[in-house]
Amino acid sequence: MKQVVGRWSSVARKWKRPSLRIFFLSLFTIHYSLFTLIGCGYKPTTAFTQKVFTDKIYTEIEVYLRDPENAVLVKDALNEAIVSRFGAAVADKESATTRLHVKFNSVSFTPIQYDVNGYAIYYRAKVSLNIRYTSSKKHGTETVSGFYDFPIQPRAIISDALRFQAIKEGSGKALDAFVSRITLRGGRL
Repeated sequence: MKQVVGRWSSVARKWKRPSLRIFFLSLFTIHYSLFTLIGCGYKPTTAFTQKVFTDKIYTEIEVYLRDPENAVLVKDALNEAIVSRFGAAVADKESATTRLHVKFNSVSFTPIQYDVNGYAIYYRAKVSLNIRYTSSKKHGTETVSGFYDFPIQPRAIISDALRFQAIKEGSGKALDAFVSRITLRGGRL
């Protein structure tokens, strides 16, 4: 019994050496990092979206008559998502191999919190988009929604600037939901 304790005490003394501790710690860190990134089969989002979409995408936005200025915001957000999340390029209608048609289904504002006097002080904007996509690989239609919560002053109305910002943020979240669904579809192909 004393020999076992003696042997382990010599290992404990060796472990207290800083160079040996740093070596084993760095070895563990490298091993864990490689296992996590390579062993789990990590693939970026663009690997899955390219199974659904091609490399040149054209976007078309149907103007929402209640808020026509929001079409520009949604088009910009969609073009940014194409480049950053799909790994594709925005193209003109003639040279595009994939087309996205975006239509506003609805935009609504709902009070979600009231003060002690009964005045709404927090609102939720809900933006619902209908996105139709056509590609040489696949086609379909998705209806996605995005939400954005924002405060207002008691007894105040929603200003145009606040409404504009809420629709912009809600549209961005709806487009993120669309990207997630397309990524999921690409992973199943």
